[in-house]
Amino acid sequence: MKAAVITGHGGIDVVQVVNDLAVPELAAGEVRIQMKAVALNRLDLWVRAGWAGLKLNMPHIMCADGAGVVDQVGEGVTQYQVGDRVCIDPTIVDKDSPALMTGLENQSRIHLLGETVPGVAAEYVVLPQRNLMKMPEQVGFHEAAAAGLVYVTAWHSLITRGGLKPGETVLIVGAGGGVNSASIQIAKLAGATVYVVGSDAEKCAKAKELGADITINRAETPQWSKVVYQMTNKQGVDVVVDNVGSATFIDSIRSARIGGRVLVVGNTSGPMVELDLRLIFTKQVSIIGSTMGPHQDFIKVMNLVFAGKLKPVIGAVLKLDDVRKGVEMLEQFEVFGKVVLDVS
Repeated sequence: MKAAVITGHGGIDVVQVVNDLAVPELAAGEVRIQMKAVALNRLDLWVRAGWAGLKLNMPHIMCADGAGVVDQVGEGVTQYQVGDRVCIDPTIVDKDSPALMTGLENQSRIHLLGETVPGVAAEYVVLPQRNLMKMPEQVGFHEAAAAGLVYVTAWHSLITRGGLKPGETVLIVGAGGGVNSASIQIAKLAGATVYVVGSDAEKCAKAKELGADITINRAETPQWSKVVYQMTNKQGVDVVVDNVGSATFIDSIRSARIGGRVLVVGNTSGPMVELDLRLIFTKQVSIIGSTMGPHQDFIKVMNLVFAGKLKPVIGAVLKLDDVRKGVEMLEQFEVFGKVVLDVS
């Protein structure tokens, strides 16, 4: 079986395409999918680099997101049959996790496909049936693959955790990443006024195309939090979405209004922040952490994608054999939106 893998932790040379992996076998309650498309995330860069405590069996199959066709079903599977078109919820939950009964299973022991367990960048993948969702015929495999991780992350942070309401103001720090492009669309769909800080004029223009009301070019306006303050009549915004981390977090807090919410959904620039606590208690700001989302949020947001109300942004479509090129595009921030790999 062909798959895109890492053979160890290190530089781009550890990203390889192999042809000799065994086709995975089914167990009870599982489904085998013939993959048609998968998508890269920044998660794939971090896994390749490695971190303390991360122990993987090499070669390790990449990618959390994908879509394909059911190839075989295991004993006890009643929701799916051979030939069904399906997309994949990338969050794997332990079978004995009590959180499976709460509807917030992401607030428990979880694994992400392509991170601590093998991913989906292969010709065939076996998954629990709870990780699948049927796709309507009018939705393409590329579109569905591009949506999963970033859309459930954005939905869970903005709507479930952030409680975004119609008429509120939202600042999204960054424009080109998958979570950011998803957040712009979800915030607009929720009835918010959307501000976006982009790294250059081109990304600001693309954010406008996605529905952003106001964009700020960070290259021209490095002190963007002051501009947000002035633009909002010296009030600040109701909600800030920050997945950049150390480089932007203080400005994100400064951009929030008194009593506002700062949603922390990532740390692409680094995880460590030196924080003046007076910014927190004098502004009465709520800092809300959010990662991934439960399956019920995945279903909600994917149904909006299927209905055409949310449109995944695909920056590039490559063949699986060109996975190394796709990884380099992500590393160099050369792409707006997602890099999709065609497996078919």
